[in-house]
Amino acid sequence: MRKVIAAFNTTIDDNCNHTVGLADKELHQHYTDLLDKAGVILYGRTTYQLMQYWQTLLKNPSGEKTADDFAKSIDRVPKIVFSHTLKNTDWKTAEIATKPIDEVVRGLKIQLSKDIFVGSRSLIIQLLNLNLIDELQLCIQPVIAGKGLSLFNDIKDRKIFKLRDTKIFINGAIILNYEPITKVQ
Repeated sequence: MRKVIAAFNTTIDDNCNHTVGLADKELHQHYTDLLDKAGVILYGRTTYQLMQYWQTLLKNPSGEKTADDFAKSIDRVPKIVFSHTLKNTDWKTAEIATKPIDEVVRGLKIQLSKDIFVGSRSLIIQLLNLNLIDELQLCIQPVIAGKGLSLFNDIKDRKIFKLRDTKIFINGAIILNYEPITKVQ
């Protein structure tokens, strides 16, 4: 059975704005390696549109190897976008979901393939509330944003996790890999 892995960047003060973190070669390489293990990525509209930046880098490479490699990796991975407003994705490897997230995820989990990654705050919250997250990978950026949206504002019930491992980056970012102690459905 495939695992559902929520991989997300946040700041020390729990701001989940993708644009306030420190993206560097080491982080790009980490996420490129992670994407190589992905069978599919699930996005909400806002994060999906933000991630479309990488299509631009595919057409006009930056010359920075790890950023360009990340762009190639994210392009290869199939993406499912959950949106009520998007009519098309403008990305060959992306499609708009036609069923509710719980149905899509339960269907994906039983397929034989690589893991399912979730990269949008709204979807992570929905899947945590449905107990459908198998692993939570938080990248804590060494930044205090001072304001913004909290990743875990809308969690319904207390969730308990076990720390599996950590990874510390030169820039001060740290990856915390957690798995839920409560049984995933």
